[in-house]
Amino acid sequence: MKVLIVGGGGREHAIACAVAKSKKVDKIYCAPGNAGIAGVAQCVDIGVMDFDALVSFAKKEEIDLCVVAPDDPLVAGAVDAFQKAGIRAFGPVAAAAILEGSKAFSKDLMKKYGIPTAAYENFDNADEAMAYLENAKMPIVLKADGLALGKGVLICNDLDEAKAGVKEIMLDKHFGDAGNRLVIEEFMTGREVSVLSFVDGKTIKTMTSAQDHKRAKDNDQGLNTGGMGTFSPSPFYTKEIADECMKTIFQPTVDAMAKEGREFKGVIFFGLMLTQDGPKVLEYNARFGDPETQVVLPRMKNDIIDVFEACIDGTLDQIDLQFEDNAAVCVVLASDGYPEKYEKGFEISGLESFEGCDDKFVFHAGTKLSPDGKVLTNGGRVLGVTALGSTLKEARANAYKATQLISFENKYMRSDIGKAIEEI
Repeated sequence: MKVLIVGGGGREHAIACAVAKSKKVDKIYCAPGNAGIAGVAQCVDIGVMDFDALVSFAKKEEIDLCVVAPDDPLVAGAVDAFQKAGIRAFGPVAAAAILEGSKAFSKDLMKKYGIPTAAYENFDNADEAMAYLENAKMPIVLKADGLALGKGVLICNDLDEAKAGVKEIMLDKHFGDAGNRLVIEEFMTGREVSVLSFVDGKTIKTMTSAQDHKRAKDNDQGLNTGGMGTFSPSPFYTKEIADECMKTIFQPTVDAMAKEGREFKGVIFFGLMLTQDGPKVLEYNARFGDPETQVVLPRMKNDIIDVFEACIDGTLDQIDLQFEDNAAVCVVLASDGYPEKYEKGFEISGLESFEGCDDKFVFHAGTKLSPDGKVLTNGGRVLGVTALGSTLKEARANAYKATQLISFENKYMRSDIGKAIEEI
């Protein structure tokens, strides 16, 4: 079969590598792809939001399955466009992708169906938000309602900081139209855990757990980014917690979406906080997380095409989802200055060290090929270096050792990805 993957980052590279393992797949295309993805798929110069061109290409090449990976096209209706053209597509339709597309929607959904989350209020007016903050308990969390590349969340320690945050999001439009509406919620404390899951509208099968590191600098300092590294599984996500989450969060979310007439088929990413009062939802994503996918999919035993098709066909209950009894750690190599100002276009060396390896991988996030075939940096997050190990400590050591194999000018990475592992 022929598969088209929509997207061009580290997540899509990890998906493409998983798809390439399937014996069912003869040909993989990726739009637009990147220099790394070009090693396993034919890259097509079509933007993720150009639905007409994507559908036209899929028809012309007789694509059997389209996999839409990024949030923007999902929320805007890419899967709807493929389905309307009679093309099978993996991912939620727009009516379901609103679970990520609007934080106000998802918070209201959780309140309506009793799914545990932080207390909150939604605001369309900046003055009303400012007035609410006068009597709010600090610290407090401000969230732009819409999509903001994983960066539309501000943690404010005092009233002045919170008011400045409201101005930044709602008045200065630092995150664009995503800040037309604002969610203000209580600050929760505890361990964060990411749980990705496959969903077919009624059945949910969770993948192995992971933990992301969002801040740009060591010790969780600096600005929020799209993710600077991750590890899997989370040692803090026990079987008892997993069972509780299935009963109080995972299945109730799938059932709630169905009751709302928004049947969800695809991947739901649950961002969880393990609080003293039990696990609560921090956020939902309507797709594979990045860089979580880069540590989760290398550990999956199943043929991913079987799982994708079961989600589409509503037969996920027949899939025995399995993961290796090992661990993985991913360290993101970024351009120094990310997520603000940074230079790009530098040659990357050492990538050949990962060819043919089955215990360490390099997933391309922001790269491109030069006319003479060199791989160049082309973004803030450049590469995700993932390594496996029998334990998390071993995987962490292997990952940092692997990062030394790659070099490029202005290379930057956090030195403490998975440091919590050493504290166990």
